[in-house]
Amino acid sequence: MKTESSPFPDRWSLESWFPKFGGSDYQSFKEALAMELPAMAARASILAEKKAAALDPGELAKALQEAEVLGDRFGLLSSYLGCLSADDANDEAVKADEAWLATLEAEAVKLHACLRSALARLDDAAFQSLLQDPLLTDAGYALAQMRTEGRRQMSAEMEALAAELNVDGLHAWGRLYDTLSGRMEFVMQFPDGRTETVPMSRRRALMSEPDRRLRAAAFRDGQKPWNDHAVTLAAALNGIAGTRLSLYGRRGIGHFLDTPLFDAGMTRASLEAMLEAIHTQLELPRRAMRAAARLQGTLALHYFDLEAPQVAAPDAAKLTWDDACATVDRAFSAAYPELGAYFREMLDQRWIEAQPRAGKRPTAFCTGSRLRAEERVYMTFHGTVHDMVTLAHEVGHAWHARVLRPARAYAAGYPMTLAETASNFGEMILLDGLMRDPGMNAATKAYLLDQEMLRAHAYLVNIPMRYEFERQFYGERAAGEVSVSRLGELMEGAQRKLYGDTLIADGTDPMFWASKLHFFITGVSFYNFPYVFGYLLSHALFARFQEEGAGFLRNYEAFLASTGRASCEDVVRQTLGEDLTQPEFWARAVRAMEPSLRAYEQVADVGV
Repeated sequence: MKTESSPFPDRWSLESWFPKFGGSDYQSFKEALAMELPAMAARASILAEKKAAALDPGELAKALQEAEVLGDRFGLLSSYLGCLSADDANDEAVKADEAWLATLEAEAVKLHACLRSALARLDDAAFQSLLQDPLLTDAGYALAQMRTEGRRQMSAEMEALAAELNVDGLHAWGRLYDTLSGRMEFVMQFPDGRTETVPMSRRRALMSEPDRRLRAAAFRDGQKPWNDHAVTLAAALNGIAGTRLSLYGRRGIGHFLDTPLFDAGMTRASLEAMLEAIHTQLELPRRAMRAAARLQGTLALHYFDLEAPQVAAPDAAKLTWDDACATVDRAFSAAYPELGAYFREMLDQRWIEAQPRAGKRPTAFCTGSRLRAEERVYMTFHGTVHDMVTLAHEVGHAWHARVLRPARAYAAGYPMTLAETASNFGEMILLDGLMRDPGMNAATKAYLLDQEMLRAHAYLVNIPMRYEFERQFYGERAAGEVSVSRLGELMEGAQRKLYGDTLIADGTDPMFWASKLHFFITGVSFYNFPYVFGYLLSHALFARFQEEGAGFLRNYEAFLASTGRASCEDVVRQTLGEDLTQPEFWARAVRAMEPSLRAYEQVADVGV
């Protein structure tokens, strides 16, 4: 925690967004938003009902520009409430305003559905003519995406109905999961013989403990609630997938991957090339897992070993918030001076929340407001190296937003694939700086290697395993509901396929489909492969940075600046000259882990 003499604040300020929650400025902002949205939605509804020949291009351009401005205002309110809610999870007034905003966002969904419908009616010539309107300068890619969505969507009336029904249908399944899992607890028998009722939210931390007996107990006893509620959870998973598949059918979307790929801004060819490369290079992350098994003295790993460190962490008590900030500052400033200067600005302006205290949500995120031209990072610092890496990760996200500040909103909306690329790049700058630091002792470097290999097999084995399960599940769900037992079979099969002999014979987790929140997120489908994309693309970018030196950073910023203006394939082709549809591009990115892997294997075989 920050001390009185500390140069680095660990408590953020949101006063530049609104001086006070519930204050006059805040209330006026809410009221104006609530008043203007219905009027704007009504005008958009009229546009959606007109035939293409009757559409006034100037009127449509104005409506699109107004919706863009509205989005920035929504963004400010959503980010502000999200920050307050994370900062104090027990604030009922904030929760009430979040619920109010959710109802307003349902109206905004209808507004955008009407605008997409109007765009979809335009032929190619009319659409290109519309893009010449000065109000829409540099909005071409975003509007083309909206037009494509419009051609896939149902009638405006049906889309409005779907938006309303999803509140108590699709999203209700997700809320059910959140409520049920949030209340789960289990009786755990600890290795020392004592028993304790443990909240499910603590289970993952227990399975990351260095003591393998503790991990095994948490896994064993923590399985019971998931098994007890398996029928309910299977109904939720089937309900989420079934709703999506029904809507895809109504919208004329041919395959369940089409929508997540569209949202990710990438093609099926790039996804398949990435997965092909991972499977052909699978022995690299598997070697890391075998080395981890040797470090813990077993022939292979159990599922409860996968997130556990095999090298002891350095003395966490010695890492203060000031130490962490100073270390990140040195690493950023040495490798990327502009990023270092921005990080110091974030600290000076109190844009980072890291103070450990009761009531905070146990998460980390980056958010911001285009309307205020400011970013915010939220985390909780407990004095570990992992926390320091999290700080670099989130500042990587913030820098991405900073680079895009000059762009209009339509040119600044980037997909999760490219978002995760920027955050991983921030991590890699820090980790590379730490590994190069001559003052870093061998024990700390061994710990960092262990952490790097944990990330490698998470991204290259575990997340592709989740994708494999989900792909098979959606394929079978199209023919009807998938039973609890079959879900377990699909999950175990996916684990065996990706992990191979790195897991012991009885070391799988057939209930992972139930315990993993990502499968129940209703706002995004296939919440898995974008993370792999970002991880591997960041490695490709960092390899270029190491080859070309500081001169590459201008190219990196051009990459970040273009992420809202083109598809992933076009962004990479235009700024890096690479082809994402070629497996060899991805294979090179996977092979970038080899030097660290060899060093880790040496630690496993020789010791620190």
